[in-house]
Amino acid sequence: MNRDEIIGGMVIFIFGVVTTILSLRMPVGNFRMPATGLFPLLLGILLMVLSGLFILKLFFQSKKGSSREKLFSIGQLFPSQLIFFFGTMVIATAFFKQLGYPLTSFLLIIALLRILGTKHWGFILLLSFVTAVISYFLFVQWLKIPLPKGWIGL
Repeated sequence: MNRDEIIGGMVIFIFGVVTTILSLRMPVGNFRMPATGLFPLLLGILLMVLSGLFILKLFFQSKKGSSREKLFSIGQLFPSQLIFFFGTMVIATAFFKQLGYPLTSFLLIIALLRILGTKHWGFILLLSFVTAVISYFLFVQWLKIPLPKGWIGL
């Protein structure tokens, strides 16, 4: 059982609790007429469930464990990657209104994939574009959530 993974799971669980508590201060609405607090409420619950399952898996995992290499783990990130990761999130939040949702999400995915070590630019650009387009149609077109258009005008 890796101590760093347990701590990481507990931190994510705490973020889920805080998100859930803060979202309950906003109007939640229902699924037919969602209010501003519904999405953060569902996100907080999802964070708590997934991190809880992760922590339980760590507790019930045998000490021998599997020798498979993990695809991604918080313990494998270098401190500089974490700083760049959170810095990118802060910058994206700061310029969200000016750049607009589609461009911000596209650039954010590019930056985060590079920070996490993805080296193939074709894959990065394709995944960023597909993610931005799908999320734009999901949130703006289908769910009719008013998101900033920025200078692109979408």
